[in-house]
Amino acid sequence: MLMEWIILLVVVVVIAFFVIGIYNRLVALRQTTNQAWGDIDVQLKQRVDLIPNLVNTVKGYASHEKETLENVIKARQASVDASSVKDQAQAENMLTGALRQIFALSEAYPDLKANENFLSLQNELADLENKIAAARRFFNNAVSEFNTAVEQFPAVLFASMFGFSQREFFEVADRASVENAPEVKF
Repeated sequence: MLMEWIILLVVVVVIAFFVIGIYNRLVALRQTTNQAWGDIDVQLKQRVDLIPNLVNTVKGYASHEKETLENVIKARQASVDASSVKDQAQAENMLTGALRQIFALSEAYPDLKANENFLSLQNELADLENKIAAARRFFNNAVSEFNTAVEQFPAVLFASMFGFSQREFFEVADRASVENAPEVKF
């Protein structure tokens, strides 16, 4: 009888360590995903902070292009107000389109196109776009690993019990906007 209790105790301890291992792995993957989102968030905030300078520079040369400038401001505010990954992705797509309109204005205003401040802001924005794309790839990879871990057996048996659920990818909704990204010319 004592031997049966010892065997039962050993089995329970092994199962407990197994479940703890699954839980710890899911926590680690969730933290990686949160960190990856934090990296995107930092880049997006830098982009949002750059936009008023860009708008003010353009405003000096193309003040009668009020609608274009207002669209950029609205898109920027939508980006600031976004609360979920899906909302942020939609806001960023809208902002990318609005920025494309700003750069199209530079073609119509040669003085603006030659303005040192505008060129500097344009370079900063192009650099931030590259950083955002890299951060988005890292985030989506982390989300993929997390989602896979949540769905794999035996973690799938415990994931929902521990409060782990699938995360959303940060995707660009309009593939054409990526393929036709604003061209930076000098």
